[in-house]
Amino acid sequence: MDASSGDEFTVGCLLSIKTSLGDEFKGQVITYDRPSNILGSDPGPRRNIRLLKASYIKEFSYLGQADDPLDPKKCYIDLNTLQAREEVAIRQAEADAERLGVGVTVEAQNIFDALSKTLPVRWDKTAIVVMNEVRVSSPYLPESVSGGTPAAKERVKKVLELERRRLQARVAAQ
Repeated sequence: MDASSGDEFTVGCLLSIKTSLGDEFKGQVITYDRPSNILGSDPGPRRNIRLLKASYIKEFSYLGQADDPLDPKKCYIDLNTLQAREEVAIRQAEADAERLGVGVTVEAQNIFDALSKTLPVRWDKTAIVVMNEVRVSSPYLPESVSGGTPAAKERVKKVLELERRRLQARVAAQ
């Protein structure tokens, strides 16, 4: 039977599935949405739900029928784990957002990203603050470096020169 037809995907059935991406797993069908052709399965005792586009199923075999997987008496949601995952995701999203410059050029963002690989950096409006003491202002050239100790300032200038050369070489190679 064709996996994309969804005829075998009745709620509660147990399937062994091989995907076109090489994944193999066993699970219980907890939902199947015909319009979107998405299958929801529970591949194990931890009750982690896996959503899968049915067209990605290379082959499957019917293993049997089980009880209703959505029986509220048998469902358990670990709220502490969910809240911890949510907090980690929120912290990561906030950290990612802080790394994006607002009102800066693509070149400025590329310089920031390159500097962040070797030095602690953050944005202060359109200026890059390195090691919480040295500022790199637009146009983000070594001459635009100010503040900090002379040693820190020279280190930032040196790293900035090297990173600008790397970025220019990448652009030239494209």
